[in-house]
Amino acid sequence: MSQLEFHRLGVRDYSITADEMRTWTQARSSDTADEIWFLEHAPVYTQGVSCSESVREGAPDIPLVKSDRGGQITYHGPGQLVAYLLLDLRRLGFGVRQLVSLIEASVIELLGQYGLTAVVRPGAPGVYVDGEKIAALGLRVRSGCCYHGLSLNVDLELEPFSRINPCGFAGLGVTSMKEQGLSVQVDEAADALERILEARLLGKKTHFG
Repeated sequence: MSQLEFHRLGVRDYSITADEMRTWTQARSSDTADEIWFLEHAPVYTQGVSCSESVREGAPDIPLVKSDRGGQITYHGPGQLVAYLLLDLRRLGFGVRQLVSLIEASVIELLGQYGLTAVVRPGAPGVYVDGEKIAALGLRVRSGCCYHGLSLNVDLELEPFSRINPCGFAGLGVTSMKEQGLSVQVDEAADALERILEARLLGKKTHFG
């Protein structure tokens, strides 16, 4: 049996999906294959476990949900690729920092395939293009296994980000692949990210550049 399985879940409610990830992780054993879930979320603001920031102005049509992931406040919505990595870090031999670097490098590689130059910023996890955030990440680790993951802005409405300090940074600009002039579908981006993550996780690629 493969030690890594990919699943496409479509557009999903955030709270339901978070509960499913938590339940799945609690029930897994040392023999359970790792899974990566690709999906989009219905519009939602989420706060990380230590986040106290909220939404500026009124956004009564977009719920605000407390999450058990790391990180601060962010927005999810259709047109954003979400990848949840349900991984046994002990079995992979990865530390959290190593996994974060792998995720960031994977997104940078994906964007590079479309001609975009992306970078990381010290002290501010995520991926940036021309100083604006295009991908965010937040993880939860329990008993050596992680869940939650990353979100990549492919083709989504960016206005909701203007009502928050994205990932806790005041004035941080947010961009998307569409905003950068690319016409890419979420499923197409998922196909590319699946190939990259599979190579990096199963191939134990250790160079993250």
